[in-house]
Amino acid sequence: MNDFIPPAKPIISAEERAAVDHVLASGMLAQGSEVAAFEQEFSDHFVSGRPVVAVNSGTSGLHLGLLAAGIGPGDEVIVPSFTFAATANAVALTGAKPVFVDIEPETYCLDPVEVEAAITSSTRGIMPVHLYGHPARMDELQAISDRHAIPLFEDAAQAHGASLHGREVGTFGTFAMFSLYPTKNMTSGEGGMVSVDSPDMARTLRLLRNQGMEKQYANEIVGFNARMTDVHAAIGRVQLTKVDAWTATRQANAAFFDANLESVVIPTVAAGAVHVYHQYTIRVLDDRDGFVKALREEYGVGSGVYYPIPCHRLASLVQYAPDSDLAETDKAAREVMSLPVHPSLSQSDLARIVNAVNTVAKAGA
Repeated sequence: MNDFIPPAKPIISAEERAAVDHVLASGMLAQGSEVAAFEQEFSDHFVSGRPVVAVNSGTSGLHLGLLAAGIGPGDEVIVPSFTFAATANAVALTGAKPVFVDIEPETYCLDPVEVEAAITSSTRGIMPVHLYGHPARMDELQAISDRHAIPLFEDAAQAHGASLHGREVGTFGTFAMFSLYPTKNMTSGEGGMVSVDSPDMARTLRLLRNQGMEKQYANEIVGFNARMTDVHAAIGRVQLTKVDAWTATRQANAAFFDANLESVVIPTVAAGAVHVYHQYTIRVLDDRDGFVKALREEYGVGSGVYYPIPCHRLASLVQYAPDSDLAETDKAAREVMSLPVHPSLSQSDLARIVNAVNTVAKAGA
């Protein structure tokens, strides 16, 4: 068998290692000049200069963003169930209630019609996820937000560089979170970035991430230790210089799959959307799990299932949605699988993946 093709492959080069060595040699390891520089560079690169606050993980970014926006006990925040648990966990950790609504089958993002139907007098936020790197329908969600005077928040964990009608994700909501986990389109080793719509909210986030302090020992609010280190920021700064080229490669790989895959449902890209293909997600209408196994065992092609158990069915979160009927979410959880699309793939790898998928699909897994 040929070498195994992994579903994801973080790219770390000598440049990242040199940047880390520079920080280690400086003796300034915690939040310092590297973090400040990374925040400014990330802001300029992805969110048109909006204030950006670095934190130690994407989940921390969601949690602190919600707290800075005033979300707490008695509030409801509308979220998709078809996402990683961190989206709903962050809401629950504030003491608020995550309200799960269904997705559109084409983009796997929040269905605006279902969002509007779920609004109650307790709704204090709408938090779409730009899943797999495809932007949610922010124009329609913004209209709902304006109509009901409910703020929008963005989970952009997987969507660095995605846009809708020329507007970057991360610039729509009161806040937006980008993850920097190793398998994302760019990484800092671990970490998150939160873009916000005002300097005041940025200051609150900075207090929350640093034990409530702006000046040492002058604690203004109750806060956390959610700081990013200079070591992580140094990695992220190098990755930031490469991510556009990596995204272009992901998009080219996706175009190759679009043109050559047969007998599976390939991703849809909405009009006006720029998809950055954190994942290239197909649907297998019959025996998805058997399909995944055949690709791995017979062809050495890895894949991922994101997500086999929707949030509203997780033991940790079912209490918030005991009677939810989310038909499209449940259907997607049975059918989706994500193929390797990362920029380390060779043309030979791409051809192997296409051949494997088409062969298994025709054989019926």
